[in-house]
Amino acid sequence: MRISDTQIQQVNSRIDALIKAGNFYGKKLKEAGITSIATADDFEALPFSEKSDLREAYPLGLMTAPEEEIVRIHSSSGTTGLPVIIPYTKKDVEDWAIMFARCFEFAGITKKDRIQITPGYGLWTAGIGFQAGCERLGAMAIPMGPGNTEKQLQMMQDMGSTVLCSTSSYALLLSEEIEKRGLKNKIKLKKGVIGSERWSDKMRNTISESLGIELYDIYGLTEIYGPGIGINCKYNTGMHCWDDYLYIEIIDPKTLKPVPDGEYGEIVITTLVKEGAPLIRYRTHDLSRIIPGDCPCGCKYPRIDTIMGRTDDMMKIKGVNVFPAQIEEVLQSFPEASSEYQIRISHLDGKDTMRIYVETDGTVDFQDLAERIAVRVKSKIGFTPIVKVVENGLLPRSEKKTKRVIDERYD
Repeated sequence: MRISDTQIQQVNSRIDALIKAGNFYGKKLKEAGITSIATADDFEALPFSEKSDLREAYPLGLMTAPEEEIVRIHSSSGTTGLPVIIPYTKKDVEDWAIMFARCFEFAGITKKDRIQITPGYGLWTAGIGFQAGCERLGAMAIPMGPGNTEKQLQMMQDMGSTVLCSTSSYALLLSEEIEKRGLKNKIKLKKGVIGSERWSDKMRNTISESLGIELYDIYGLTEIYGPGIGINCKYNTGMHCWDDYLYIEIIDPKTLKPVPDGEYGEIVITTLVKEGAPLIRYRTHDLSRIIPGDCPCGCKYPRIDTIMGRTDDMMKIKGVNVFPAQIEEVLQSFPEASSEYQIRISHLDGKDTMRIYVETDGTVDFQDLAERIAVRVKSKIGFTPIVKVVENGLLPRSEKKTKRVIDERYD
């Protein structure tokens, strides 16, 4: 899927704005003597932008539109280094709401729905993004924000919420609480719109079956508007992305060259019409692929697959590169294991050690299950981890994102 002539024209408009603003990317273009592009090859020769570039621009170095046109800022939720500040114009905010409302429509959500929004508000883009899309659609927003599970469940019952917007971790926590309290017949949820973190098929099935709802993956990141730039439809054949606002490439993270549609690589995004802080060839470090062919829904928006991880998810243990997705894949093959797990990496007696904690119910032999999982993991990654099986509910639950990998080697 190569960039179209219309998208090239849109990129040229952003190139012009970036050069005039003289921000980090405008300077890169000026140094390279680039003032416009004419072909897809020209586009693929443009320099990438990275999160480190955005951090160095703190606080308002990304601002590309005049300050009097900036109506809002948001900031990334990362915890390391300087935050990334993203300025938005009035049009940026409106465009984002249009994209988000489109996401809701693709999930079959209508004006008659009551949407309970549990992600955080404030500098984070999630809560306010869900709310703007809800209001644009004309549905009823129930802006709960994060935490206070007691009140969440009370409002869910009293307001008759039909849609839950949350992280997968919090959706799991809520589903477990609903089951524990025997509230399933008292809630009216029909759909869940889930974002912000990667989640396994096993976790998806657990939440869906427990709550009896359809689940939709929503995609986005603060640097590129926020959540709402893509969602799967009812056929669940990948997330449709809005190519009238964004151009998506998949590159090989090592060679930095685009890969053919269908091959996995790193998602790179270009904002085509963003005014406040346009980004060209922004490396997200999310790993996915462009799904070739047409979706059964008949929609022509391009699709990316479920996010399988991040290039910086990789753990180096005993000289072996290991991704959490590999461990998830093994655990999914054991029906006795729940969707919840935790990986702890330590350095003891001069050696790296990986411990995997897995939940199950009381009907299986914990030691036998641990040994079988350890054997399967070794065949996958090449060394034997220490596997500890615990009862369901013992691993920590989160109202935001669950931390599944804890590397204690650098503590």
